[in-house]
Amino acid sequence: MTEALLAFFKALADESRLKIVGLLAQGERSVQELATLLDLKEPTVSHHLAILKAQGLVSARAEGTTRWHRLDVDVLEGLSRRVLESPETGSGAAEPETWDAKVLRGFVDAEGRLTTIPASRRKRGVVLRWLMTAFEPGRRYPESEVNVIIQSKHWDSATLRRELIGHRMLAREGGVYWRLPEAGWVEGGAATP
Repeated sequence: MTEALLAFFKALADESRLKIVGLLAQGERSVQELATLLDLKEPTVSHHLAILKAQGLVSARAEGTTRWHRLDVDVLEGLSRRVLESPETGSGAAEPETWDAKVLRGFVDAEGRLTTIPASRRKRGVVLRWLMTAFEPGRRYPESEVNVIIQSKHWDSATLRRELIGHRMLAREGGVYWRLPEAGWVEGGAATP
């Protein structure tokens, strides 16, 4: 809990990031729009957005060539509940959060959608194992169905499909895909339940 609070407050300990949060609280914005409103360069805005995304505060969606960013109010509400909830009012001893759960909390929004593909190979492995829970062992999937499954979690099905194949989680032949045994998966082995 303390680590999560520290990371949250560090993310907001910057005037530009606070202004971005304020602007996104009013509605979705593009990087270009934020850069103009804040009189900052687009790469600077992208850097600040990446920090806010890592905390789960901001998510993005693609519309053509534009990425629209929005504030995830549910994350803010969840944080305030955790801060205000005393140990006496809780539901008893909580299970310690696993590393995989922490990673997923940082990259998956309240609606169960992946906000961004992690750059870290280890974190990407966690996200890919999470994606694999949607694929049944022994079942064959046409590419169109694989795309629908992945796009229900993230817009970039082509990249994620390649990653799942590269991590030996999915196999492909003639446009048909199937789940490979977990023991052979690269980066982490067995999927988390």
